[in-house]
Order: sequence, then structure tokens, then C-alpha cells
Amino acid sequence: MLPTAYATPTAVLFLIGGALACFAGYRLFRWVLGINGFIVGALVATSVMSASNTWTLAVAAIVGGVVGAVLMIAAYFVGVAIVGAGVGAMAVHLGWSLVHAEPPFWAVMLAAILGALGALAITRYMIIVGTAFGGAWMLIIGWFALTGDRAAAKAASAGNAWIVYPLDPAPGVWWMWIAWFALGVVGAVVQLFTKGKKR
Repeated sequence: MLPTAYATPTAVLFLIGGALACFAGYRLFRWVLGINGFIVGALVATSVMSASNTWTLAVAAIVGGVVGAVLMIAAYFVGVAIVGAGVGAMAVHLGWSLVHAEPPFWAVMLAAILGALGALAITRYMIIVGTAFGGAWMLIIGWFALTGDRAAAKAASAGNAWIVYPLDPAPGVWWMWIAWFALGVVGAVVQLFTKGKKR
């Protein structure tokens, strides 16, 4: 778990990474992979550390983050499939969250597999949609964490690597879902109509 003192810098990293992913995810896909790999690597490394020393946790976060970033960048095509799998899994979780229930494991796996296959079939568009909506969610989590929302702050400095993207960082704030959808659509449109070198 990252020390509380690092919650604000982590939230800022979420804002920067989310903005890059949302509005330039396709053109900067390797950078987006690197940033997300760094975040996941840092969270995994600190979640397995039992030490309470701040410096030990900080070093573990940096080392784990660098390893995660390198692995994600090196696995570029795997990263494309992971984006699709993530979109599929997120869609299933969002669907089940409407009825306040956890989706069964088989449904998540099936959606992830279908998402990965779809991503490989239409790589450019999956990258654009996946990074736009994933980046929009990172922006929202970073924003709520910086403005004091406890659930989002917990996500931004999570000790559990699997709660980085809480599906309800601000319970009762209904406009958050509209903001996420609108921001994701705007990010996807910006990416679609922004010319850049093909990756």
C-alpha cells in the first residue's frame, strides 16, 4: 500500500495519465501502456510489501512501476488485447453493478476473451475507445481523489491492485456517470479526428 503522503502525487499521476489516454491514447499508445504499466506495477509491488517503512515502499513502488512499464511496452500487441479484455470486463461489471451484484467469473472471462479478440480484429478503434473511456475513468478518479473523495483517494493510493478502478468512487453522485460517458465520447472523437503517425 502506498503511504498516505503519496496519495496526492498518485492522484496527479492519474490525472495526467488519464488525460493522455483519453485524448491521445492511439497516437501515444506506447506511452499510455507505459504509464498504466507503471501504475499497475507499483501497486502490485507495494501490495506484496509488508514493510511499514516509507522509503522501502517508495523504492518498491518505483522498481515495480519500472518493471511494469517495461513489460507493458514490450508486450505491445498483448497490450492491445489487454485493452480489449479490459473494456469487455468493465462492460460486464458495469452491467451487473446496475443490479447491485457482482458478475460471475465466467461472464467476466467470456467478456474479456471476446473483448481481446475484438481488439485484435479492429485494433485502431479498440485502442481509441478503450483508451478514451479508460482515460476518462482515470481522470475522474484522480479528480475525486484530489478533491477529497475517500473511495477515489483509496483507489488512487490502493494497497489492493485490483481496486484501482472502483466502479463507484462517489456513491450518490449521479452526474459522475454522465461525465464519464461524455468525457469518453469526446476523447474518442478527438482521437478519431486527430491525425498522427500510425503506430
